[in-house]
Amino acid sequence: MSAEVEYRTRPPLSSDDLNDLFGRIWDDHTPSDLSSVIERSLTYICAYIDQELIGYVNVAWDGGEHAFLLDTAVDPSHRRKGIGTHLVLHAAKDTEARGLRWLHVDFEPHLESFYHACGFRDTMAGLIRLND
Repeated sequence: MSAEVEYRTRPPLSSDDLNDLFGRIWDDHTPSDLSSVIERSLTYICAYIDQELIGYVNVAWDGGEHAFLLDTAVDPSHRRKGIGTHLVLHAAKDTEARGLRWLHVDFEPHLESFYHACGFRDTMAGLIRLND
């Protein structure tokens, strides 16, 4: 029997917690001070199994009615179990409860079906890479 996943909205979270999770997910992750990301988030949702952080998603906002989903992350050993979908849906629900009207997300092509399954629809958008 697998352990139950617990989802928490804006739990106490440290930069070390996130760096540890991101390091398990992205080979090119360089640990950094993420405390300002945590502090400035409109909301974030974390997934835990037995008190271990195994998933995270962040919601940034423009101070108005637009929010931006960032850093959807699930530990590779816990993928394909619906955790990422639950994180995104919890984030959308919490964002809506805070009175915002729009939730945006950018994603790589291989994630298109995941985000469509979470309810996102294609729109026209633009992007400038500011540094290489």
